[in-house]
Amino acid sequence: MRLEPHTLRLRPREGYELRIESSNLNITPAATLRWHRDVEDNSVAIATFKTPTTQLVIESTIIIQQYNEAPLDFLVADYATYYPFAYLPDDQAVLAPYRQAGDPPSALLEKWVASLWQPGEKIQTYSLLKRLAERIQQTLKYQLREEPGVQSVNDTLTRGTGSCRDSAYLFMETARRLGFAARFVSGYLHAQLAPTDFGATHAWAEVFLPGAGWKGFDPTIGTIVGTDHIAVAVARQPESVPPVAGAFIGPAGATLTVGVWVTEI
Repeated sequence: MRLEPHTLRLRPREGYELRIESSNLNITPAATLRWHRDVEDNSVAIATFKTPTTQLVIESTIIIQQYNEAPLDFLVADYATYYPFAYLPDDQAVLAPYRQAGDPPSALLEKWVASLWQPGEKIQTYSLLKRLAERIQQTLKYQLREEPGVQSVNDTLTRGTGSCRDSAYLFMETARRLGFAARFVSGYLHAQLAPTDFGATHAWAEVFLPGAGWKGFDPTIGTIVGTDHIAVAVARQPESVPPVAGAFIGPAGATLTVGVWVTEI
């Protein structure tokens, strides 16, 4: 088969919370890599191939130093400590795309949002977002899904089940309807696996909190994001950041196997 160019989003996002100590990307058959930063400042590699093959292997090995040991050590700006609040005009201009809903309005979603907060209730902004993450974790049954794409919020609420990306999307859409700027995060989670288990990428959401910046919330486990989370790519919508995207020309019937292992060293 002949491989078309593949887009790879496998390198974690570096910053004051995380530093990459070493990174090694092995691809078979041999590929030419061209790196760039996309519009969200994610590290993206474009792999191009010259050699026909019957198998494509992409192996990424990364050692990181994680510094986000106190995820609750932040201060929200005074004007945003309690909900509701309004973003400052300059911030609104930048955050506008992240406040736009992805799914159309629905009675089911509006009822869900209303169950989280009613006008007149005094609540700290962080407490409301924590309530949302916990409510999703308590309400939805986790289900591993191999199918591509993300369920609509109506499907997730109706079925009562979803993968991590479905829970993250429900969190995002709910937060946006509450007026927050929210975005999707694709990455890795440090979790215990059986010796024969193949791990997978993980997904969660981030909300922009004035004074604190983008803060992650993981509704799959109902907590704020901490040292076990390793962000790789962020986007306004989930479909924008697949870890690997590409195509091949050849016989039908190809299969895909993915394994993710995150180990503390």
